[in-house]
Amino acid sequence: MLAEVIGKDPGLEVAGTAANGRIALEKLPQVLPDLVTLDVSMPELGGLETLKELRRLYPDLPVLMVSAQTERGAETTIDALFLGAADYVTKPSAAKGVAASVARFNETLTDKARELCAKRLEAPPSPPASNQRVIPPAPSTPVRGLSRKQRVEVVVLGASTGGPLVLAEVLSALPGDFPVPVVVVQHMLPLFTARLCERLAARCALSVREAVNGERLVAGGARLAPGDYHVAFERMKAEKRQGETTLRVHQGLPVNFCRPSVDVLFESAAERFAGGTLAVVLTGMGQDGKRGCEAVRAAGGQVLVQDAETSTVWGMPGAVARAGLADATLPRGEIAREIVRRTLVDRARAPAVKEWI
Repeated sequence: MLAEVIGKDPGLEVAGTAANGRIALEKLPQVLPDLVTLDVSMPELGGLETLKELRRLYPDLPVLMVSAQTERGAETTIDALFLGAADYVTKPSAAKGVAASVARFNETLTDKARELCAKRLEAPPSPPASNQRVIPPAPSTPVRGLSRKQRVEVVVLGASTGGPLVLAEVLSALPGDFPVPVVVVQHMLPLFTARLCERLAARCALSVREAVNGERLVAGGARLAPGDYHVAFERMKAEKRQGETTLRVHQGLPVNFCRPSVDVLFESAAERFAGGTLAVVLTGMGQDGKRGCEAVRAAGGQVLVQDAETSTVWGMPGAVARAGLADATLPRGEIAREIVRRTLVDRARAPAVKEWI
């Protein structure tokens, strides 16, 4: 099915197929593909074992995992993303209607394959290596915005393709007594976001979990939009909780064909926190987040984006940068440091304990 779908796309060509991971590793030097699709479950040499060898031998070769929409499939796919897979697609599910599910699978597969191949073809291919090639950090753009009158009151992040690994790096670098709440949209399906939260929580000093409708924001806490749900901010009007900010988790219409959507989160942050918003756009396909960054900048907030060199796909951050909305464009290794630096402006120190907002 994979070969048929890819073969029908005029911009893609099937370089070769393999029945299992061991055969794939033997064929790779002969066919030299721009992208590998890799099933999670394979005989003889499984998906994760094959991926580890691919990352060792071909550190720059994008890998797109093909997963089942099950608890086990989600768990293994998140493991694969943390091992360096660029992204994943889920196999068609009869539960959602065979025809519609197959059509969606075909579109998702070819869209992601084209994007990942395009990124790879921007630079000449590197030969097999015995260990990971180190990419030198690109110089950051001049940093503006530290003299703004309103201090940062919330950090909102958006990510898609390649995002889980960058999120892990950024969130794990933030201290447990980080003085403001962090809310994240990662384009991902239900089940997968729950497994991602488990992985992030194990690595981070922050309290990380999926957002729950109606919960209050907590400093030192990171909340991730559940798969298939938008997340936004809401000011409570009840007498005992008047003025408090809570999270609204809902299934409004998709925005930019996405639910959760980065635009929904960012626009809500701009409306609730105005100039106190620090928005961060990480690697990802498409333009989700651009309109939200326009709202953040219009309200006096700040915007950081990941640079092209360290992004798996420079779609989302690139759209923001090209529109002139970014206060700084940074390599992934500098993003957490810059978030902390901007958040601590006008604060004597980060609080030693969590505080409610």
